[in-house]
Amino acid sequence: MALPAIVPYPMPSADALPANRVDWTVDPARAVLLVHDLQNYFLTAYDREAAPIPELLSHVAELKKDAARLGVPVLYTAQPGGQSAEERGLQQDFWGPGLPAHEHLAAIADEVAPDADDTVLTKWKYSGFVRTDLLERLREQGRDQIVITGVYAHIGVLMTACDAWMQDIQAFVVADAVADFSAEDHAMALRWAAGKCAVVTTARTVFEGK
Repeated sequence: MALPAIVPYPMPSADALPANRVDWTVDPARAVLLVHDLQNYFLTAYDREAAPIPELLSHVAELKKDAARLGVPVLYTAQPGGQSAEERGLQQDFWGPGLPAHEHLAAIADEVAPDADDTVLTKWKYSGFVRTDLLERLREQGRDQIVITGVYAHIGVLMTACDAWMQDIQAFVVADAVADFSAEDHAMALRWAAGKCAVVTTARTVFEGK
């Protein structure tokens, strides 16, 4: 199964977000910003000129600026191109061969490309914690909060948030800095995260007042 052709849909507005079960707030001294799988390959499923992609990339870029100003480490996950069937494991059954061995498709979108001080982790499964040293990096830096942006909301973003919760790391899913296969999938991911493992927030409010 290849990536679906994603029909444009509006980015959710702040007044449409689900109620959070917890009242965590982001502390720049405790947080990292994660840019999840914002590779050109995954964005090819969208019309990049239509919602929600311009908002997604703009909001992630603004969050990166805020993170730099506040000393918040920025980490990326990126899947390698040309994976073997053995490397892909069960992902092969669900999604086929995945990202080809193509430099441009494997690259992070230019609008949110890593800076010299940012860290890019090679990612293999839905969660950014699986077969990476993300958890070790957080522990070493004394960070116990993760602000998550990127694609796709109901798959890797949600699984990473859930894994963070299981490691007692507070996760924040930025509702208007993630995108999904559809408005319905996007909304489902936000509802599940807010009710089970994370705080759902907006790009404007993540670092507001900090």
